[in-house]
Amino acid sequence: MKKLLIVLASALVLTACGSYNIGTGSGPSPSTNPGLDFAAAVSEKDHAATLHVGQKLEVVLHASNGMNNWTQPKSSASSILAPVVNPAATAVRGVTLAAFQAMAPGQAEITSNASPACPSGQPCPMYLQVYSVKVTITS
Repeated sequence: MKKLLIVLASALVLTACGSYNIGTGSGPSPSTNPGLDFAAAVSEKDHAATLHVGQKLEVVLHASNGMNNWTQPKSSASSILAPVVNPAATAVRGVTLAAFQAMAPGQAEITSNASPACPSGQPCPMYLQVYSVKVTITS
């Protein structure tokens, strides 16, 4: 009887917590038509983008398994590629959003990094996951 109660309690706990997807699949990719006045969207899988002056770029970064969220993406040249408020910046857990506007012709790099998610009080490996995308802006 004791084993039956343990099995039933375990089943109840597993089903009461809802659905949980276990695996190595990534989250949904950004849309090829990002909308909200964005000319393009990039994710952690992209490493280059091209914009015209005045166009906006959305950055959507998904945290990998075992990693903390990405830091806020930054532009290497804010006079060429300036950060702007992203009107769709309500992200789900594990997703970092940013938006940039092309201000002048040239090149800029957007960078971000993520560190390992380590349990409190446990040894933690000393490495970073680094992301960069080169953005070319034409007139």
